[in-house]
Amino acid sequence: QRDYRFERVWFWGCIQGVRGAYYIAEGLGPDRAAPRSRLYSLNCVEWSLLPPATEEMVAQAEQLKGRFLGDPSFEYEYTEINAEDAEDGKEPVIKEESRLVATIEQIDRAVGIIPRGAFVKTPLGSVRENRNFEGLSLTEAKKLSSYFHFTEPVNLKKKTLLEKADLDPSTDFLDSLEHDIPQGKGS
Repeated sequence: QRDYRFERVWFWGCIQGVRGAYYIAEGLGPDRAAPRSRLYSLNCVEWSLLPPATEEMVAQAEQLKGRFLGDPSFEYEYTEINAEDAEDGKEPVIKEESRLVATIEQIDRAVGIIPRGAFVKTPLGSVRENRNFEGLSLTEAKKLSSYFHFTEPVNLKKKTLLEKADLDPSTDFLDSLEHDIPQGKGS
C-alpha cells in the first residue's frame, strides 16, 4: 500500500497452480470504480504489479485449458496460428502471467458483484464506499435487483429515459443482476 501509494488494498483471492499458488491483491485509489491495479505474489512477501488486461490477452487465454503451473514466466504454446506469426516461423505463445491477468479479468466480469447502496457516486462522478451502508434487509437481500456488477455498465446505457426515471443516480449507476441470463448447462 505504501510503495504504490494506494489508498486501500483488498485481497482478491488465490489461484492454485500445480507447483504453487498465486495470491492476488487489488490496489485502490480514491475512486473505487476506476480501473484497479492488481498485484500477485507467490509467497505473500514479494509483490509484482500485473499489467492491465487487454481484449487480446483475454481472447488468447480463452484458448488455453488446464491448470496454472505457478511459474509466471512459463510460456504456453497455443494452436491457433495467426498469419503474421506463421510467416515469421515462430509459434505463437502466451506467458502464464498474461493468462493470469486475463483469468482475473474474466472472473471479475462474471462474478464481481456488490450490494445496492454499498457504494455511492458523488456529484463529481467518483465512486466511494457508503459509510452509512449497514447491509441489505432480508427482503432486499433476496432480490437480484439489489445486486450490481462491479464493472463498467453496459445495459444501463441502453435503458430509455423512462426506465431510468425510477433509478437513484447516486446508487443505481451500475448494471443490475436482475436481467442476467445464466450461461452453461441447463440454462
